[in-house]
Amino acid sequence: MTDHSDGDARADGGERAAAVSRETAETTIDLTLTVDGDGDGEIETGIGFFDHMLESFAKHGLFDLTVRCDGDLEIDDHHTVEDVAIVLGEAFAEALGDKRGIARYADRTVPLDEAVASVVVDVSGRPHFEFDGAFSQAEVGEFASDMARHFAYSLAMNAGLTLHAEVDGVNAHHEVEALFKALARALDDATRVDPRRSDTPSTKGEL
Repeated sequence: MTDHSDGDARADGGERAAAVSRETAETTIDLTLTVDGDGDGEIETGIGFFDHMLESFAKHGLFDLTVRCDGDLEIDDHHTVEDVAIVLGEAFAEALGDKRGIARYADRTVPLDEAVASVVVDVSGRPHFEFDGAFSQAEVGEFASDMARHFAYSLAMNAGLTLHAEVDGVNAHHEVEALFKALARALDDATRVDPRRSDTPSTKGEL
């Protein structure tokens, strides 16, 4: 069950924000997102490395983000990571509204020591995900490394993004962190309002 509290999402200066709550048999999540924020993150998921990644996502995307998640970590981290990504994607979709005035497209490449991650995003309303690469170690702390790929997939499906991502490196911590930072920077660029544009950036008139 998902509960949404509306936030304005306009190119006219209204706040682009959303609050989403979701409760299932596996997780209970309360999340707030302000797209045009200061990069403040208050995260509690029960997975230390995942908290760090979400804080980094908020910081580098200049999003204000709060996440409270109570998940079935006695099983594994899958449901917590997946469901947080679902709720975050829903929050982006709600906060952006009709996407009027946004840049829509962006790409970012971010290095972290030996690792590098690249993200190309289209805030298209057509969910699609492609990923190239692999993580060099299976786990970082209590976080299964491949859940970073699944996080990006679940975010794209629920935010309505066409998202292409790739990673390369020899240290999974660096690879995952570079991916989260590249995703944040690309989404920051793609969701910015272009002052020259007052319409939705599509010849169809909607996204």
